[in-house]
Amino acid sequence: MRALRPTIALAAAALVLTGCSVSPAAPDADEESTLVVYSGRDEELVGPLLDAFEAESGITVKVRYATSVEMAAQLLEEGDRTPAQVFLSQEPGALGALSAEGLLTELPSDITDSVDPQYTSTDGTWVGLTGRARVIAYDGDELTADEVPTSVFDLTDPRWRGQVGIAPSNASFQSFVTALRVLEGEDATEAWLRGLVANEAQIFPRNGAILEAVNTGAIDVGLINHYYWFQQAAEVGAQNMRAQLQYGEPGTSSALVNVTGIGILAGSADDAAALEFVRYLLSAEGQDYFVTQTTEYSVVPGGPTPADAPALDDIRGPELDFADLADLDGTIALLQKVGLL
Repeated sequence: MRALRPTIALAAAALVLTGCSVSPAAPDADEESTLVVYSGRDEELVGPLLDAFEAESGITVKVRYATSVEMAAQLLEEGDRTPAQVFLSQEPGALGALSAEGLLTELPSDITDSVDPQYTSTDGTWVGLTGRARVIAYDGDELTADEVPTSVFDLTDPRWRGQVGIAPSNASFQSFVTALRVLEGEDATEAWLRGLVANEAQIFPRNGAILEAVNTGAIDVGLINHYYWFQQAAEVGAQNMRAQLQYGEPGTSSALVNVTGIGILAGSADDAAALEFVRYLLSAEGQDYFVTQTTEYSVVPGGPTPADAPALDDIRGPELDFADLADLDGTIALLQKVGLL
């Protein structure tokens, strides 16, 4: 999908101009028992898991951290010169962009077959690792569940004027908008975004800030990923959470379950360390870490569910080919068009 390259190129230019979004250059990946990972997931979230893999495998892991879009930009710039062997992404669009450019290798069937086909790529160039349900966080002191919509499209109703929190610059929101463009169409998605703007939606930099605003009563509702609530509830106790969660109507775009994912770079197609790392993240140990420590969903059939969270089968996200979420360019352009970026 060549149309994706302009936005990715701009992100790469931003790395050079800001000089602060990626770690120092990764070392040469040629030495034995060394694995170079480009990670679009925060070190705070995945660092302990990578340390555990190092300790168990004896493989030294060298990591570069930035956003998924920035890492994809770096990989597109480096091409076959990249030292990276593996790309760990927060969302599927960045993986799809690399796959469309032929930069990811097709994974062995034992890896691709281990993931629920609903939550992974269709061409076998990357696999889903965890699921992240989009939800509406609401002020449980002021609202009952019956008063909170199960469709995001109802958030443009005047009832919610000035009381809806969104994070347009956040990768999760952008990926959600991309999914809406695929599932609902361009016109309906643009109308929804314009409706949010007209309804004076409140802009936040990230999901955590939205949850905090709902939890303190600053706004009534906000769009977030489910695990932010569960992580905070684990710290303070669910009974002490003012914010509560409303899941979308099953089977609709409002019930989207997005995924994180991982792919192996084409130049490392037969790399034993890269394959061992991917298998480790999909193993019982790796999946248990994600479920218990980051409270995301396992996308391995029969895998665990975060404590007190509804099962994926109950959420029933819409049918979606995640390869269709690669058009980040179109989403950025749309958000700019309606004035949200």
